[in-house]
Amino acid sequence: IRNSTIQDKMKVVLVFAVAIAFVAAAPQSSDRDAQIVKSVLDNIGTDGYNFEYETSNGIAAQEQGQLRNAGSENEIMAVQGQFKYVGPDGVTYTVTYTADENGFQPQGAHLPVAP
Repeated sequence: IRNSTIQDKMKVVLVFAVAIAFVAAAPQSSDRDAQIVKSVLDNIGTDGYNFEYETSNGIAAQEQGQLRNAGSENEIMAVQGQFKYVGPDGVTYTVTYTADENGFQPQGAHLPVAP
């Protein structure tokens, strides 16, 4: 009986230690509690736009769009911008991009590069 009591206590301590580890590893701030700390929108009409925003949890983005070949068969909105966020590993990831007649073209240190 004595060995099973000690084993039961050890199991309880182990379960408690694992629970503490999970709580300690959980993010300290919740994304759902994030606040907008910056917001800019400049819609300059049919020729283009510009926006930017940032939140208290480290998410930010900015983008500019410009109309190319207005009124032609090849009319397109050419866009360039970037966004960043803090990953679960605590690293800030940044992606810059363009989107135009050549498609969406993202770049970032963490993204694979096409051969």
